[in-house]
Amino acid sequence: MSFPLYAPAEEHDMLRETVRALADEKIAPRAAEADETEEFPWDVYKALVAADLHAVHVPEEYGGAGADALAAVIVIEEVARACASSSLIPAVNKLGTVPLLLSASEELKSRYLTPVAGGEAMFSYALSEADAGSDAAGMKTRAVQDGDHYVLNGTKTWITNAGVSDYYTVMAVTAPGEGARGISAFVVEKSDEGVSFGPKEKKLGIKASPTRQVILENVRIPATRMIGELGTGFKTALATLDHTRITIAAQALGIAQGALDFAVGYVKERKQFGKPIADFQGVQFMLADMAMKLEAARQLTYHAAAKSELAMHGQPQKDLTFLSSAAKCAASDAAMDITTDAVQLLGGYGYTREFPVERMMRDAKITQIYEGTNQIQRMVMARQLLK
Repeated sequence: MSFPLYAPAEEHDMLRETVRALADEKIAPRAAEADETEEFPWDVYKALVAADLHAVHVPEEYGGAGADALAAVIVIEEVARACASSSLIPAVNKLGTVPLLLSASEELKSRYLTPVAGGEAMFSYALSEADAGSDAAGMKTRAVQDGDHYVLNGTKTWITNAGVSDYYTVMAVTAPGEGARGISAFVVEKSDEGVSFGPKEKKLGIKASPTRQVILENVRIPATRMIGELGTGFKTALATLDHTRITIAAQALGIAQGALDFAVGYVKERKQFGKPIADFQGVQFMLADMAMKLEAARQLTYHAAAKSELAMHGQPQKDLTFLSSAAKCAASDAAMDITTDAVQLLGGYGYTREFPVERMMRDAKITQIYEGTNQIQRMVMARQLLK
């Protein structure tokens, strides 16, 4: 009997080859320099746009590639294998636009998704604040209605690609005292009067992707820029994360794969006691564990991506919240373990900037923190189990 293989389709494999070739040629050679200079890699952005890989998830009706969630995962994974900072281009474009795909009016979708698909604009997501990180519902940013406009005031913190993105999905309180039900979502443009950005954060990793505050001072925007209905912003934010935590899992997979590939190549060449260190069983066991953790996380992530795709097309998946949290948590924990072991396998060389594994180890750490810390992911998973 023929049994359908639990695997990506042929188109997915071809996409992986395309992205990997681009990453090896245009992205990997720039990764160390981008990390060192902490400058956003505009040349990489242009290369991704030219290959239509900067926002593959945007549906065809808005000029996008209309790629499924697994395809988006593969793109992010393969870019992250070369450069984690660069992988935040497709990842954050998805994060910023999923709220529109889930909840926005047709007019809003058409107006903002089309330039993103065309490579004319990037989209960031502004949920966190200084005192509202894991407790995002505790945000203070306010949006007050004034006729057919809203006036926004507040400061959003830890915003990925802030300053380089043209558009921002901003969550703000429209009904104080109503908690999560009093939050609405809006599209804010970088060019809106009253929008400014804090200085770039000095970070451990993902240095070529700017992380800054988005400061809103009496920013007056048309009411038509509300995403979805009044008071549904937090619900949209949480639904968005069910889809986009999977892209962070993808980023973690890519970082881990890059570190494993480099370590495997290194131990075959490095000789001690008259033979390659790959001949030593202790080294072989480390590699086996690294590859096993990576493959387990990959299968979980691809499974979650398949569920995300079904949910995006109107087929509710009751286990999507659990699976997206599990994928993000498992993949990021695996990435931290694998990159740390890669540094160990290279010994003293691993600790230097001459080799890429120390950068990969630094980059891996953030995947355990953003889009919900792994402690929060475990709470989310437990709640799903105990429902």
